[in-house]
Amino acid sequence: MEKFSQDRIQEPVIAHMRKEYTSLRAEQTIAQALDSLRTQNLAEKIIYFYVLDSDGKLVGVVPTRRLLMSGPAAKVIDIMVQRVVSIPDTMSVLDACEFFVMYRLLAFPVVDKDNKLLGVVDVNLFTDEMLEVPDRQSSPDVFQLIGIHIAEGRRGSPWAGFKQRMPWLLCNIAGGIACAFIAGLHERFLNTVIVLALFVPVVLTLAEGVSMQSMTLTLQGFLDERINWKMIFRLLRVELLTALLLGLASGTLVAIVACAWKRQVAVAVAIGVSITFALVTSCLLGVIVPSIVRAMKGDPKFASGPVVLASADIVTFMLYFGLCGFILR
Repeated sequence: MEKFSQDRIQEPVIAHMRKEYTSLRAEQTIAQALDSLRTQNLAEKIIYFYVLDSDGKLVGVVPTRRLLMSGPAAKVIDIMVQRVVSIPDTMSVLDACEFFVMYRLLAFPVVDKDNKLLGVVDVNLFTDEMLEVPDRQSSPDVFQLIGIHIAEGRRGSPWAGFKQRMPWLLCNIAGGIACAFIAGLHERFLNTVIVLALFVPVVLTLAEGVSMQSMTLTLQGFLDERINWKMIFRLLRVELLTALLLGLASGTLVAIVACAWKRQVAVAVAIGVSITFALVTSCLLGVIVPSIVRAMKGDPKFASGPVVLASADIVTFMLYFGLCGFILR
């Protein structure tokens, strides 16, 4: 299986498509289509049959199961899916990967500007790079977590882009306002211990990073239609222990810096403890939120990201000021 490095994801997708595909004609009956297939040198793996007109333009697609289960007298045009999701030949590998995440299909046809079929890209071409490599949290698969459909955004109108993105930005706005409100409740405390405000960006960045990492691993486990609770609990246990270690290490490091910088041991300890609890809680959110969205039949890849980030910010602020206030008082 071909694997992509970071510098290859911007290559045109046509460089990685396979030109062996199986085509049908819309006017054929199922019996004629099957007879035709028996005379062809079929590709090793067939996921979909692509229906072409006399000019070679793509007019439909027939899943293998639908072809085999239809009566011999039925026509291909009657069973084919006419609204075909295809990939333009001008797309990059990154954009094509976004299609696999968004539509959950196993293969996509690649067409030119005249809608003529050029080849097929298979999900196996991208699986290792996008989903299975554990140390690629910063790789392009993060695009599925931010609530923006890259390819659709490039093709759509400004108004369509606004309607698509604004709901997720509202989550961020709501989270930011909630954080500002929480900070306002501790205004007198902050005026007394100014150093706490200096480390707010560090605490938020750490919490958001851990929550997104945990969510990415959770999303990678959603390979089946039904949610696997056993997998979720196992992942939750592992992620909690990992987050605890990350929290202790990060909290200790930041506490040392704070102590060396401001010479306030109690404040440094309070910051370190709050960071540890914030990272563990953010890890929980990164696993629980997408699991709940999936259990409610939603798409966790697009719905979870902004919600997890906003929730992580709010909970982190509450823990940060609450624990610091408790320790220092």
